[in-house]
Amino acid sequence: MKILIVDDSEVMRRIHKNTLLEQKIPEASLLEASDGVEAMKIAIAEEINLFLVDWNMPNLDGLSFVKKIREMGNYAQTPIIMITSEAAKYNVIEAIQAGVTNYVVKPIRGNILWEKISPYLEGSK
Repeated sequence: MKILIVDDSEVMRRIHKNTLLEQKIPEASLLEASDGVEAMKIAIAEEINLFLVDWNMPNLDGLSFVKKIREMGNYAQTPIIMITSEAAKYNVIEAIQAGVTNYVVKPIRGNILWEKISPYLEGSK
């Protein structure tokens, strides 16, 4: 099980990572990227089982990343949770049309984040 946390904010990556570590997800399962370009490189090199993706990032934003990752055959069905401050209904619709599996609006508490993530990790801890 590999989870890729994609966010340009180191603080947000740490929050997401700590939430997962508190739920006994092994640290070795958690990978990080600071933008979509870095995330694409990791996705090509590793087999990712869950993506946690921010929308607003430099170089390759989250929405563009989702579209690119969905074009890769091996990630056509991989869960992608967008965790972003983009809260408008049209943003949610656009993200779902691009291929996100679930959508979470920041700021988010750890227990709520875990509720959104855990269904995609059943039996994989």
